[in-house]
Amino acid sequence: MSYLRILFFLIGLSVSASAQQYFQFDYLPDLPPNSGYSIQPGLAGPYTGIDHDALILAGGANFPEALPWEGGQKVYYDEIFVLTHKQDGNYDWKRMEQHLPNRSGYGGAISTTNGLFCFGGNTATEILESTYFISYDPETEEVRVSPGPDLPHPLTNFAYAQVNNLLYLAGGVETISGPATQVFWRLDLSPNDISGATWEELESWPGPPRAFAVGSGQSNGVHNCFYLFSGRNVQPGKEVEILKDGYVYNPSLNTWQQIGTTDAFPLMAGTAFPLGTAGIVFTSGADGNLMLKENQLRKNIEILSGQSDPGALAKAQADLLTHLNEHPGFGNKLRLYSTTTGQTTIVGELPETGQVTTTAVRWGEDIIIPSGEIRPGIRTPKILKLSVNKAAGQRLTFWDLVVIAIYFGILGWMGYYFSKRQKDTDDYFKGGGRIPWWAAGLSIFGTALSAITFMAIPAKTFATDWSYFTLNMTIFLVAPLVILLFIPFYRKLNLTTAYEYLEQRFNLAVRLLGSASFILYQIGRMGVVLFLPSIALNVVTGINIFACIGVMGAISLLYTILGGIEAVIWTDVVQVIVLLGGALLSLGLIIAHIEGGFSSIVQTGIQNHKFNLIDLEFSLKQPTFWVMLVGGLFANITTYGTDQTMVQRYLTTRSIKSANQSVWTNALLSIPATLIFFFLGTALYAFFKAYPAELDPTFENNDAIFPWYIVSQLPTGISGLLVAGIFAAAMSSISSSMNSAATAYSTDFHFRFGWTSTVGPLKIARSATLITGLAGTGFALLMATWDIKSLWDEFQKVLGLIIGGLGGVFLLGILSRRATGTGALVGLSCSIVVQILVGYYAPVHLMLYSATGVLSCFICGWLASLILGDPSRIDPALTLAGQNKPIDREDKSD
Repeated sequence: MSYLRILFFLIGLSVSASAQQYFQFDYLPDLPPNSGYSIQPGLAGPYTGIDHDALILAGGANFPEALPWEGGQKVYYDEIFVLTHKQDGNYDWKRMEQHLPNRSGYGGAISTTNGLFCFGGNTATEILESTYFISYDPETEEVRVSPGPDLPHPLTNFAYAQVNNLLYLAGGVETISGPATQVFWRLDLSPNDISGATWEELESWPGPPRAFAVGSGQSNGVHNCFYLFSGRNVQPGKEVEILKDGYVYNPSLNTWQQIGTTDAFPLMAGTAFPLGTAGIVFTSGADGNLMLKENQLRKNIEILSGQSDPGALAKAQADLLTHLNEHPGFGNKLRLYSTTTGQTTIVGELPETGQVTTTAVRWGEDIIIPSGEIRPGIRTPKILKLSVNKAAGQRLTFWDLVVIAIYFGILGWMGYYFSKRQKDTDDYFKGGGRIPWWAAGLSIFGTALSAITFMAIPAKTFATDWSYFTLNMTIFLVAPLVILLFIPFYRKLNLTTAYEYLEQRFNLAVRLLGSASFILYQIGRMGVVLFLPSIALNVVTGINIFACIGVMGAISLLYTILGGIEAVIWTDVVQVIVLLGGALLSLGLIIAHIEGGFSSIVQTGIQNHKFNLIDLEFSLKQPTFWVMLVGGLFANITTYGTDQTMVQRYLTTRSIKSANQSVWTNALLSIPATLIFFFLGTALYAFFKAYPAELDPTFENNDAIFPWYIVSQLPTGISGLLVAGIFAAAMSSISSSMNSAATAYSTDFHFRFGWTSTVGPLKIARSATLITGLAGTGFALLMATWDIKSLWDEFQKVLGLIIGGLGGVFLLGILSRRATGTGALVGLSCSIVVQILVGYYAPVHLMLYSATGVLSCFICGWLASLILGDPSRIDPALTLAGQNKPIDREDKSD
């Protein structure tokens, strides 16, 4: 171990080994007896689910008189039981007068808008293809049974799960005591009325046929998928084959893939449910060993029955009875499979043995496991409730909070310090031209590298691979274009906002529309950048989400209002150092804790295809190389060429040369920063693959993975420093948004129209900062109940849909000598329509949203300019072709 690794190991101490209690257990009232019986031994194979906040349990089978090896007969039922939660907190079972069409069980059931959809199964004598809906009316406390879309043919003992709005059904048997099948069907549940829907037959998995398998839906990090586990393969004339393999079906790619080893999932006839964003929990399941032993004992009896050795036969029969009567059950361990790392860990223990041949049902925030089989031939009437304890995670200590408070205090002091240098709006908006190029470059870097990047890039590479790497590298490709196309105009015109150029090139309407769009975008961006990190911090630290938003918003407002753009830029410099330093420190600690260090992480990444950089497939819907390249170029041209938060940095430097140097500083920094954050995600993957028990399975948001590592694995004080790094990343972006939005309002509206006021321009600027900052913070608070799965995806979606058109209109003005003001307005209008359609129908990957916005605006605007407006009124010095010509200040806009 190198000295550096020893140092990091000592700083980080050791990996936490504290067990988390992720589940709490309770029992709801026992299932009442069926008609004609005084007791309820429990039911195997019932149709179970939720409708109108009531638990429905229907059908099923048991041995009411005696155990099967004691001569007991299996009885099927058609009764429907409903459990409701009363206002006084109690639960109440009610046996309905309405019955099922058949005495049946061992089918499937899923909640739909039509009611509880029950499908397939079998009676004592036949396999069913019929389906029906059980609808519960809470007013009358009665149920109604209505027919549904029949299966393509009879089927029972299959696995099934819902993925998005699609129901998948796999395996099973088609005849009584018949062979296992490779059936794989799908039904679309999205229509309001699915009673007339049609099942779709799909290509089956690349493995053996099976029945009594386990199905579950869950995300694989990119797409929501159908997972198929275990089961048994029974074929005529052959020994029963116990299956312990697993497969995943990706609906988006229409592909199957085997997961784990062939003996990784001993879960036959078990029960499973998805947990968080990447977990599947198995509450029960049989490994098949005792079943095989039972089969062997029965075979021995069959052999001895043909021989004249009554003593041996009696012993064999006694051995079988002992084996059956002493069956230990199906285990009580809760197993968690991570769809991201591919690891299975024990995450808890049930209070009693697990229940098989039943279904785990989500009822509100809880998981219900009703009745089922606990030993061969033995059922239970118990209704187990599992409550997910999302508060089981780590919490920041007092000293962590002290570190964060000190950091916030430093930022506030910086705002006060620079407030003394704010004499007028030139100081407030442009820093009086005093900002050195390297500080401006770091500020550009810090503004772009928000908390979304700090958390979302590691989360993305943790869950997937390096496909998005090309996207960040396009910043380096865009830098020369920004220097050639944009900066000369902004500096030559001595602008305060980029949108002043639009008025000089086109007309006032285009300027106002562009500026207003930018202001609204920045308010939304502030909301996103404040809200999304707050969700992740709330998940892993327990800090109230509203407190996270409020504190970051308030501190950013304080130093931005007081110190203007100078305070924003110099706090950005500090925050970039904290941000990158925190990432490097975390990376060093992970390397120190993994056996084999850096080389082991690389090897793990290679083995699990984590370093996939280039996918040359030509698809506009997948994150291929072409999508990343084209999408990144357009997104970054728009951001670095036309976004006021970036343009304002170019205008704070002393000269065009300094502005160009600031652009190159950001571009050059993006290379090592991208490598650090992408490799950090891969390192986190290797860490949690090596220590799977340390990964919290309850996350509802993948972006919490890096903060979770910080608070669960790092010592006191270091955790606080790195959480401060997350705050730093967020505040470096929102303070820039506050100042630039205030600049746009003050310059493009208030000062442009000469609106009178009793206060001076500097107070107007500070008031505008206050209002836009409060609006962004308020929007973040408003977003606090929204369900967002990926920070990176949502941020890129907003970026592309809103500001793509702005990039198009700037390029139209600079590149085309013929583009007119009227044409530009038409282009912007077309872009808005196109982006709405793109956002709704999603014909391309979200990384291409900026490209569709830019191209639709540019093409429509150029075509409209051919017939609308007078190109002779255009000043050629405001285009690239006439860049070196003197500018005609006379208004010639159409």
